[in-house]
Amino acid sequence: MGLVIGARGMMRLLTSIMFVLAVAGAGVAQTANPPSASPTATASQPPAEVRQMLELMQTPQVKEWMATQMKATPAAAQAEAGEMSALSELVDHARRHVEMVSDAAMELPGQVESASDIVERDVAPTGWILITTEVIALFLTGAVVELLFRLLVPKPRMRTNDDDVVTVAHHATANLLYRIVPAIVFAMATLVPLLAFSWPPITRSMAIAIAIALIVARFTGAFGRLLVALVTLPRADGERQISRARALFWFRRCALFVIYFAFGWAAIQLMLPLGFSEGARYFVAYILGIGLFAIAVEAVWHRPLDEGEHRSITVSWGLTFYFAVLWILWVSGFNLLLWLGIYAVLLPRALSVATLAVRSLHQAEAGFLAGRRIATALLDRGVRALIIAAAAFWFGRMIGLVADRMAAGQTMIDRLARGAIGGIVILLAADLLWHLARAYINGKLDDSRIEGALTDEERAGRARLQTLLPIFRNILAVVIAVIAVLMVLSGLGVEIGPLIAGAGVVGVAVGFGAQTIVKDVISGMFYLWDDAFRVGEYIESGSHKGVVEAFSLRSVRLRHHRGPLTTVPFGELGAVKNLNRDWTIDKITLNVTYDTDLVKVKKVIKQIGQQLLDNPEYSPHIIETLKMKGVEQFGDFAIVIRLAMMTKPGEQFVIRRNALAMIRTAFKENGIEFAVPTVQVSSEGHEAETRAVLARQLSQRPSSDEPAA
Repeated sequence: MGLVIGARGMMRLLTSIMFVLAVAGAGVAQTANPPSASPTATASQPPAEVRQMLELMQTPQVKEWMATQMKATPAAAQAEAGEMSALSELVDHARRHVEMVSDAAMELPGQVESASDIVERDVAPTGWILITTEVIALFLTGAVVELLFRLLVPKPRMRTNDDDVVTVAHHATANLLYRIVPAIVFAMATLVPLLAFSWPPITRSMAIAIAIALIVARFTGAFGRLLVALVTLPRADGERQISRARALFWFRRCALFVIYFAFGWAAIQLMLPLGFSEGARYFVAYILGIGLFAIAVEAVWHRPLDEGEHRSITVSWGLTFYFAVLWILWVSGFNLLLWLGIYAVLLPRALSVATLAVRSLHQAEAGFLAGRRIATALLDRGVRALIIAAAAFWFGRMIGLVADRMAAGQTMIDRLARGAIGGIVILLAADLLWHLARAYINGKLDDSRIEGALTDEERAGRARLQTLLPIFRNILAVVIAVIAVLMVLSGLGVEIGPLIAGAGVVGVAVGFGAQTIVKDVISGMFYLWDDAFRVGEYIESGSHKGVVEAFSLRSVRLRHHRGPLTTVPFGELGAVKNLNRDWTIDKITLNVTYDTDLVKVKKVIKQIGQQLLDNPEYSPHIIETLKMKGVEQFGDFAIVIRLAMMTKPGEQFVIRRNALAMIRTAFKENGIEFAVPTVQVSSEGHEAETRAVLARQLSQRPSSDEPAA
């Protein structure tokens, strides 16, 4: 500001100097060629210093600087004036708006007379009787056709179960048909007189506004009743989330508010073709707005309370004052503040009711959305997205962001507002996409549980899904979030190219600083690519072993068969031994005595193998039954024979235990003995000493007649 003032002062000084010099130059020009030179003319010439200043001002550098200052000074003055009048402009806008409405109120009687003349001229060729008949038909046709439809199509009967309780799924479907379909019939029937009759031009505009108001009123009642039925559905425990009396109270007030607003809008639209001025329309709208204010205040003071709740006078008076302030903002023309205040009250309530309705359908016993994950996510997040997006677009329209200005982006405010509204839509779309994808993936995980597999191939496929889908879900969440944020920043005018480049540089730096983490992540990707293991499989890797319970991007969790849970980074796994793939061979080694009949042993083992196949508990898990492979070796005290069987992975342990028990029983029944190591003590050359020791021991024993000590 100081620079601007200084430059302005210097320009004023230069202008004064130029004016003086111009006058002086004019004098010089007049005396340069006088009719006759005289000493007086020579004395009037400017001094040498002035002539030197004039020569300096003719240089290109001085001329360019002066031209720049002459252009910059008005702009600086305009900016300063804009800063000083930014606040007063809003006040002037409100004052002009109020003056326009007050002047229109004084002119309203004359405009009413003019409008009546316009109506007379428009109706005269057709006649009042015919026009009145057509208007009555417009009002009554929809109601009559809907009544006939209800008589011809009876109300759906509520199906009940054994406990004589209406099933929620059928109840919701019946309500949807009973509430919405008649409203559609009403709307179609209301349009028939509008299309069938030949309306005069102005009367046609009035009829269209009335038809729209009637259809809005009818659908308000239909959707309101449907919402009441939904939010009062009983939960699984039999309780209701909202009492029916409370829901009906708010439905009636909200429906009255919307219907009053619709017919008020129709009345304002009727004034357009009748030649009413803009101020007159605003005046009538503000008068009708008093009715909206009265409906809101009545709802606040008579709102139903929960059991044990006391009515707060402070809250009631506070809300009344709040609604009064909103009406004053409307009358003053502050539409931006008005809609911010309306959204602060209306938007959270609308989102709450929508969420409550969807939750009622989802949580209720035999719910309408039970088992429909995609439909639940689409309905829940989709309704939220539609409500918020509609509110954002309407708010943009209220602050003057019409479609052409938003597309052109003429001012900084327009571009920021367009980017903000576009960002809201992008975030809502990303939220909806993420919830749909998550619902689909979670549904696949629930449907592909390993416990429900019937065949080995199906079990393997389900295990692979249980392994890969959680990782894909996490990656998808990150991708959707990053893309949405970048799109929002781009819509706000932020250059995302440097951000992407910077993120790449930071990623490289982090990669060098966290090589172990990068190694773990990349190793995990290749393990999954090679299908090395899946959730539920038993693996061994170095000193780590256990059942795979879960994955992350950098580690796997193994549950040891004794209970401990080990988290192993992928980079430390190394070679992995998977014990749950395809098949496994279990080998059994037996020691029999040297006099054993090996042919008989083979027959007994074959019978045991057949018994295992005949057992319905073991046969599904046996690929090749128990067989004797032959003599493994001749040991020091026994013949070592080898048995083997092929089973499904993880099933060999139970089958092995039972097979060993059957082998012991069968060998005992067939006289086959297991060889055990024995120790033989030789006493050759010491017979006399041995006999003496035995005789001494016998002499020390008590006789049979004496009691033992």
